[in-house]
Amino acid sequence: MPEGHTLHRLARLHQKLFGRAPVVVSSPQGRFADGAAAVTGQVFKQADAWGKHLFHHYTGGHVVHIHLGLYGTFTEAPVPLGLPVGQVRMRIVGSEYGTDLRGPTVCEVIAEPEIADVVARLGPDPLRKDADPALAWKRISKSRRSIGALLMDQSVIAGVGNVYRSELLFRHQIDPYRPGTLMGQDEFDAMWTDLVELMKIGVRRGKIVVVRPEHDHGAPSYGPGRPRTYVYRRAGEACRVCGATVRTAELEARNLFWCPDCQV
Repeated sequence: MPEGHTLHRLARLHQKLFGRAPVVVSSPQGRFADGAAAVTGQVFKQADAWGKHLFHHYTGGHVVHIHLGLYGTFTEAPVPLGLPVGQVRMRIVGSEYGTDLRGPTVCEVIAEPEIADVVARLGPDPLRKDADPALAWKRISKSRRSIGALLMDQSVIAGVGNVYRSELLFRHQIDPYRPGTLMGQDEFDAMWTDLVELMKIGVRRGKIVVVRPEHDHGAPSYGPGRPRTYVYRRAGEACRVCGATVRTAELEARNLFWCPDCQV
């Protein structure tokens, strides 16, 4: 599932390609036909993101709300676009570029005031200037759930996925099974500061970068085109720092990765 930096990159890209001009919106697949009809021909005012949610704002108060889920993807290309390939839920065509959306979990038209309803279910987004980490700390410090589970809870922090979760805990040498009630505020503050910087790097570079330069050697990435990681998808391999065997287990239906010696 795409993590928060990907949605912020998409918001910036779509703002650059389509912002402040009318666009043609369609639904070749047909499942978004009514929504497309509501916004086609209108001016694409703005794109922004909160966590893993993307919002396209149009004149007239309409907003297209998108959540990519596990399989959603956007593909951009210069106009004229060719015939749709696959199940294209939404196609946007501007003056010079177009984009096709396939496989999202959510693609719906909502009114501007309804954005607040979506955001109310989310925690602070580290990539937003208005993020208040105190809200996340309040929820973590009062919870007996493990910090590994809490970091993946979008109502605690919006935008963190499995890669950032696993890598952030490793970078701060924190046992993912430690209850939130046993976290120190200094530890949380350091993690938040680090998370903000890591996700900003993700936005700038278009990829997750989590391994410090002094550890950026040895075993390759877990897959072609994937980021080099400390523990994520490295179960059974040697820790890049101490050499212990990286472990994995299922935590609240998601695979968790950690070093049993570094993270105590």
